[in-house]
Amino acid sequence: MTTFIIRRFIFLILAIFAATLIVFALSRLQGDPRNVMLNVGYVSPEQWEAWGKQFHLDKPVVVQYLIWIGKGIFQGDFGTSLKTGQPVMEMVVQFAPASLQLGLSATLFVLITGIPIGIMSAVKRGTLLDAFGRTFAVFGQALPPFWLGIMLILVFSVNLDWLPSGTRGHDAASAFEKFKHFVMPAITLGWLASAGLMRLVRSSMLDVLDSEFIKLARAKGVKNRSVIWKHAFKNALIPPLTFSALILVGFIGGTVVTETVFAWPGLGMMTYLSILNNDFPLMTGAVLVFTVVYVFAVFVIDILYAFIDPRIRYN
Repeated sequence: MTTFIIRRFIFLILAIFAATLIVFALSRLQGDPRNVMLNVGYVSPEQWEAWGKQFHLDKPVVVQYLIWIGKGIFQGDFGTSLKTGQPVMEMVVQFAPASLQLGLSATLFVLITGIPIGIMSAVKRGTLLDAFGRTFAVFGQALPPFWLGIMLILVFSVNLDWLPSGTRGHDAASAFEKFKHFVMPAITLGWLASAGLMRLVRSSMLDVLDSEFIKLARAKGVKNRSVIWKHAFKNALIPPLTFSALILVGFIGGTVVTETVFAWPGLGMMTYLSILNNDFPLMTGAVLVFTVVYVFAVFVIDILYAFIDPRIRYN
């Protein structure tokens, strides 16, 4: 087990190192950031050189990367936003709660829809309920989130006026009013993942239901409800739980489209605005934070999964 953990930790370090290389390289593909942030025709040579020294842009790219890693990333300093002048980590902490709330809401929607529909589709295999579940999965994976979000706004905000079209709502609003702000963003963000979880639960349940110990339980006269929930569902739960954990992490860091459609003030919106404003310290810092969180989450899930299923650590 120790060898397994060490091997996974080495992969984690390599993944983070590769992420820093990719993020830094992408931030420099557009050339010298001073060409974007400064009006070359109206800036003095002194200002140009001052910016170069401040952000180490007067040095070779390799040296810039080493400085960015050594004096910045390893010390928890991701730089300062060129647009607002705030430290990048301070802005990440400021916008993170909104993304966390939206991610948890979307994950809850995924769990209360994907798991029951998947179980129903597996237990009622070949029936109309199974056809409904598979149709739900097809539509869930075929509808783009940005289109779904716009359609929800058009129907429930514009035409019916039931739900607010965006933002988190005022801090002084009631709990019910705040809940209404979460409904459409959570559904939009969780729709695709709900379809994926439904298919995974259905497949896992079918594998267990066709196993020998389930046939033995039925032969002994065990009630159908006990067979489904006590024997089949318990043994089919491991893959969906792993998928659900990855869903939550992905929701927290990968909500750019949904937050943009609903003007949700989270990390996704922050990243989108950093790209529009060519704010490369904020952009690189945000992407790197997403990557580190996701890689560490995968590492923890791998370790937990190895404890649950000892066969994995030897593969």
